[in-house]
Amino acid sequence: MGHSIESTNRPPYGILAILLIGAFISFLNNTLLNVALPTIMADLNVDTATVQWLSTGYMLVNGILIPTSAFLIQKYSVRHLFLAAIGLFLMGTILAGFATTFPVLLAGRMVQASGSAIMMPLLMNVILIAFPVRKRGTAMGVLGLILMFAPAIGPTLSGWIIEHYDWRMLFHFITPIAILILLLGFFLLKDKKEKVIIHLDGFSVVLSSIGFGGLLYGFSSAGSIGWSSPQVYLPLVAGICSLVWFILRQSNLTQPMLNFNVFRYPMFSLATILMMVLNMAMFSGFMLLPIYLQTILGVSPMEAGLLLLPGAIVNAIMSPITGKLFDRHGGKILAISGLSIMMVTTYFLSNLTFETDYYYLMFIHAVRMFGLSMVMMPVQTNGLNQLPVEYYPHGTAMNNTLNQVSGAIGTAVIITIMSIRENNYVSKFSAQVIGQPTVEVEQQIAMEAMLGGINDAFLISSIIIVAALVLAFFMKRATPQEL
Repeated sequence: MGHSIESTNRPPYGILAILLIGAFISFLNNTLLNVALPTIMADLNVDTATVQWLSTGYMLVNGILIPTSAFLIQKYSVRHLFLAAIGLFLMGTILAGFATTFPVLLAGRMVQASGSAIMMPLLMNVILIAFPVRKRGTAMGVLGLILMFAPAIGPTLSGWIIEHYDWRMLFHFITPIAILILLLGFFLLKDKKEKVIIHLDGFSVVLSSIGFGGLLYGFSSAGSIGWSSPQVYLPLVAGICSLVWFILRQSNLTQPMLNFNVFRYPMFSLATILMMVLNMAMFSGFMLLPIYLQTILGVSPMEAGLLLLPGAIVNAIMSPITGKLFDRHGGKILAISGLSIMMVTTYFLSNLTFETDYYYLMFIHAVRMFGLSMVMMPVQTNGLNQLPVEYYPHGTAMNNTLNQVSGAIGTAVIITIMSIRENNYVSKFSAQVIGQPTVEVEQQIAMEAMLGGINDAFLISSIIIVAALVLAFFMKRATPQEL
């Protein structure tokens, strides 16, 4: 795609609008399903481990296909890639919407994922090419608004639909929107692309799939079944070995599938490390707060979703604002300020009790997300700004792939810490009981142990954010480099 959309005084806003709407519905559909999992379990008669494949499978397909997006973006035009992506997403949505068995629903979700995997790297690449460095922060800020607004309304909208309709309506109401976007793309996207002589190395695809897929599956399984299971360590070992082989192979290819030379640019490397550390810490709030709210405080899933809503809205509103601030002042001051806010608020979340106020939590979460809005897009944009234009597809593919992997690692680590500390607290509290504990005492011990585990996990998250804060001091304003 490299030069089919040039950076001009007037960027292609029509193309960007279509791509943004396509990205919005793919992200919205992902968050919509989370609230519906218990209903799907009951309707299709599957257990928790099975139904989780609707999320795990989606993530695995993304992890396998996103690394190939660098090749696809170089080979094909925006029009062809977008129509293929939204077409696959639409097919998967229709299939899932009419599913009467779990395998059909899972197949629909994985076809959906194959479309959405292409969408995000494609959109980021168009923004990098269409906007000069001085305006990229604002453009990426608008992208951040889209990315955060979908998760903001997803759980609440999903809760309302599940309450009034069958879970399949989650897919049925997306279908006409996807058809409209497909038609808009077909008639309005007209970009041309010169023929590019580039070939995809099949063995690299295999190694990448086993490498990133193994890591994603291993880490995502570790949180629920423990690190000692062969289902965890075998995929991790296979993933690490394949990934090392994949990296070595790319360095010997004249046309690498994913070019690791992007890490020669220090601001891109720093941004990648910062984003991975931040992703690991960020998932603590997304994972632990709903567990605390529903298990410890006893609120409903709908109330838990509503508590998280203001924070997501704040993040969405702030994204374009922080984008403009980035264009004006650079990313360093924003990253340091945002990480400082996140560190303090995450530490506050490590002191939860059985009486913590619902609205206090809502406020702390909203402030935490305000801090996050000052970090995510500015750090990512600053890193991508240093890359030569020829490396944009590789940089966006690398970013999106490692975001997936670090999210899975973060979830696994946080859940593991919580579980280990919870078991330690159970042993500690049980040793303090004289005689045989009653059922009520055992339940109280279990609740106190879970609360202790959640608080300790939040404390570790705040320490991880301190590491990211230290790294942020090494940021410099990046400008494009030559090859």
